[in-house]
Amino acid sequence: MTPRHIIQKKRDGGILTDDEIAFFLRGFMDSLVTDYHMSALLMAIYLRGMTKGETLALTREMRDSGKVLDLSSIPGKKVDKHSTGGVGDKTSLIIAPIVAACGVVVPMITGRALGHTGGTLDKLQSIPGFDPHPTPLRIVAQLREIGAVIMGQTDDIAPVDRRMYALRDVTGTVESIPLITASIVSKKVAEGIDGLVMDVKTGSGAFMPDLKTSSALGESIADVCRKLRTKSVVVISDMDQPLGKAIGNALEVQECIECLNGKGPADLQELSIVLSAHMIHLGGRVRTVAQAEKMARESILKGDAAKRFREIIRMQGGSEHVMDDSSILPKAGHVQPVKSAVSGFVTRCDAKRIGLASNALGAGRLKVDDAIDPAVGIRLLKKVGDKVTRGEPLCEVHWNDESSLRDALPLIKEAYEIKSRAAKPRPLIHRVFTK
Repeated sequence: MTPRHIIQKKRDGGILTDDEIAFFLRGFMDSLVTDYHMSALLMAIYLRGMTKGETLALTREMRDSGKVLDLSSIPGKKVDKHSTGGVGDKTSLIIAPIVAACGVVVPMITGRALGHTGGTLDKLQSIPGFDPHPTPLRIVAQLREIGAVIMGQTDDIAPVDRRMYALRDVTGTVESIPLITASIVSKKVAEGIDGLVMDVKTGSGAFMPDLKTSSALGESIADVCRKLRTKSVVVISDMDQPLGKAIGNALEVQECIECLNGKGPADLQELSIVLSAHMIHLGGRVRTVAQAEKMARESILKGDAAKRFREIIRMQGGSEHVMDDSSILPKAGHVQPVKSAVSGFVTRCDAKRIGLASNALGAGRLKVDDAIDPAVGIRLLKKVGDKVTRGEPLCEVHWNDESSLRDALPLIKEAYEIKSRAAKPRPLIHRVFTK
């Protein structure tokens, strides 16, 4: 058994055995399999795909490349949520406190921005002092005390995934259903969770832009979770336009706080409630999803969710005063409106172009080690279906660097389409897989 043999077998459409997958990944971790070997196998998988059995074996081996968190000392079901990424997708900051306030333990591992999509850790780090990397002891203590932690992936959790993803990013092999499935599920099951709610995005701002491929990814994730005896629900939600109105790290934190106080944009509130409800239901707190939705809404109305987010911030070293005074968040030096050139109805607010514009301002990164500006971003004033008159602002651009502004403005103008008749709105939620 050699790396070359395994690469050739997959290149020619063969089915890899569990032993061959284990040999390759363990050799990669031990530096016996090189980066160029792994890059070649990743491309072969991208082109040839994997069977369900191969995908399961890959996921198991990735999970077992590190440690599995032992949360057995914490009573109750542990449930996490993961999103495939989008523009303005800030639901994790809203969901974790809602679900914890409803009595389900939430050990939430999140990531950073890459490409045109935002990252939960970057948003949280716009809160002064927030620490996204608590120690294992602190993780357990925080989960026991308040029922939720929002953290970055540790060095011990599925470490082979981090190395594989770095190669996928530079070799054009990110958009592979087996590789995405194994990457997501291996990290999540390594948390020691009992259930997972997956938010798979579809639309222009998603990795999987059409409903067919998004659904295929959802089915793949659900299948692997089932075989690993982890309960799951997969929600296919829309990412053809940004979620909510704020794009950019500090701007999105402010919008999340508004949502937790019952005042956020309707689409962001609704998706957060739906995802929270499925988590609460998986956590065994209620018998039906409808009851879980009611419980989630009540946690906001009673102020319990906002209180829990305050506790998460405090326990992870951040300034909890942000809950009372958002002015302590970073603020851009300039705010500039982008006005409509014509009157009519907004028929498109392209998520990918808005995301790229936000990145151009400095809110995101193209490489993992790129610095970001937490203050900059875009606040949408008009979205699909809204009526607009000539000269009326479509959005506000929060900027610090004039050259970055010049790069962002054409992308924003390309993102918007105004026509004389309103377009039929896309559904917020396209499909739900509950088995």
